[in-house]
Formats: sequence, structure tokens, C-alpha cells
Amino acid sequence: MLRSVKELYNYILAATDAEIGRCKDFLFDDDRWVIRYMVADAGKWLPGKRVLISPIALGEPDWRTRRFPVLLEKRKIEAAPHLDEDAPVSRQYEQQWFQHYGWPGYWTGTGLWGTAEHPGALFPPMAVEPAPAAHTRTPEDNTRLRSTKEVGGYHLQAQDGKIGHIDDFIVNDREWIIRYLVVDTRNWLPGRKVLVPPTWLADVDWAHWLVKVDLSREDIQNSPEYDPHAPVNREYEVRLYDYYGRPKYWG
Repeated sequence: MLRSVKELYNYILAATDAEIGRCKDFLFDDDRWVIRYMVADAGKWLPGKRVLISPIALGEPDWRTRRFPVLLEKRKIEAAPHLDEDAPVSRQYEQQWFQHYGWPGYWTGTGLWGTAEHPGALFPPMAVEPAPAAHTRTPEDNTRLRSTKEVGGYHLQAQDGKIGHIDDFIVNDREWIIRYLVVDTRNWLPGRKVLVPPTWLADVDWAHWLVKVDLSREDIQNSPEYDPHAPVNREYEVRLYDYYGRPKYWG
């Protein structure tokens, strides 16, 4: 199912034996646009530390009560390698972090999740055999992780000028791949939001907070409008892809 990332902010995170905080942010890799970690606001529990939760350990959320089950004990999360709040998440740190939990790293195979196509296949620990060395990316293949809160606000640059800014992300809650950027065009089209898949991006200028797409402003302006209060279903997706004449990701 496709979900809004902003909708998930502030969800209560419930470990198997205690609540551990709330959802604060998400980190995605800038290569495959897959969310690799949920960032928890642990309050007074681990002050000054960044608490990361992998989608591997996330259960099915209760949308009514806004609670996300975490399939780990609180003490296991507390014993994970600590990371200062403002420190970058290096590949070296990730290796230690995944080793702590007994999961193969998402960079160690050819699937979206290394040895698997979705994170649920990696739970419980070591549920999937390690990939052959020939298909393993090296630690030096250090894809950077980006914050959804930080990238939210980047400007969208069309072929003929800016057309809006990134307001949200639509994520598939099975693979945790970001399917769409939600673009708010209110500076040009008051109140109107549209969707653009990351696979259509021509470039991202991370230094200047700019996302570039090979579409005209008129193309984007006339595309099917996105309603934040309505689900992104297959009917809407078909209209979107047919409008742009692009091949559909579901075949």
C-alpha cells in the first residue's frame, strides 16, 4: 500500500516490551530512493543519541491509534551502537549496526534489500542467506542517506523554470521504496499538488536544494492533481502514467 511519509511522523513506536518514543524522520538512500531507517525521537530515554529503526523490524501499524509496532525488545535497541544526534550515518557505522541485530546489510546483494526484495523477508535475523561475494557491494560504495524532512522543501526545477517544492513523499509500505515526490505548486498554482516519481528525475543538486526533472512546467501544471486526503490507488497511478505516456513500474 502507498502511504504518505508526513502522515507517519509522530506515530508512537511500541517495542515488544515498552514504548520507545515517536517517529521523528526517515533516512533514504540517494541511489535507489529506498527508506533504510526510521529515526525515533526517544525523548529522555537516550538524550542526544540518534535512535535508528530499520523497516526490517517494523510491524503492521495501527492507523487508527497511530502506533507502529517495533519487533524488538527495548534493551536490544538500547544496546545498539550509539550515534550522536548530528553525526552522519557512515557505512562503517551501518556495518556495526546491522551486525548488532544479525541482519545482512542492504548493500550486500542485488535486491532492494540486499539479499531480499523487501525488509520483512529479513526478519527474524539471518532469515536470508548471505549473497555470494560476486554480488556484494563493497563498504566503499558509500551511498549517502538523506533525511525526508531535509529534502522536503527542495525546489522542483522543470525544463523551463521552477514549478514548486517537495512537500511530502509517497512510500510503498512493503518494500519501503519512495514511489512519488509530492510537489506543492502553490507559488504558481495555489493549493495544487502533483506527484512525480523519483525515477523521472534528471538530476538532484543536493548542494543547492534543487530537484531537476525533464518535464515542462505546463506538463506538470496539467497533470492529474494529487489529493492528500485520498489514497494513491492504482486507478490514479494509471491516469498519471497515461498522462505522461511513461511505462508503468508495475508492468
